[in-house]
Amino acid sequence: MKQLLLLIFIGLGVLCASAQEENDNNQISTIFSKGRQNGGYGALSFGYTQIDGKDAFLMGARGSWIIDHSFAIGLGGCGFVNDVNYHNWINNDLNNNLAGGYGGLYLEPILAPRLPVHISIPVLLGVGAVAQVEDHHDWTYDNSRSDVFLVFEPAVELEFNMTRHLRLAGTIGYRFTSKVEMIDTNPDIMEGANIGLIMKFGKF
Repeated sequence: MKQLLLLIFIGLGVLCASAQEENDNNQISTIFSKGRQNGGYGALSFGYTQIDGKDAFLMGARGSWIIDHSFAIGLGGCGFVNDVNYHNWINNDLNNNLAGGYGGLYLEPILAPRLPVHISIPVLLGVGAVAQVEDHHDWTYDNSRSDVFLVFEPAVELEFNMTRHLRLAGTIGYRFTSKVEMIDTNPDIMEGANIGLIMKFGKF
């Protein structure tokens, strides 16, 4: 009987020790856990899109904090310029450029970040502004020829780990916006797809 009790206590002790070790190895991880490796990066982007059926050039920047290699959160934005012909009823020979920018909060899941080639899925939530600017660079403010809009832009990026501190990525995304209210302008003028290249520098 005593031998049986001794074996039971020894068995319980082994089980408790094993459970404690398993708990230590599988404990809940938090953002600030010592086991996590956080980093960050700054990026420059160059892209192409179409606005109102016309070619437009995008140039942007963003900075993000990377949590445990697999999720980034940050701020960024881009500017754009376009050559769009607007012919209004007052003077039908004006040729105006469409210019503006947008930016906000970036949320970016990163899939398989340790592989040399992998995917990230950044989503931009922000606000932007657009305006018509005449060829003679008359930047006088005109409420009927400018507007502010909200933007939601999900994208997919194919990333290449060039070095420990440099990543190059090709990106494709789609820009969803609120309605734009400008004279002689389609309300959905800012919506559309875009493609581009991104250079990321930092600790990944």
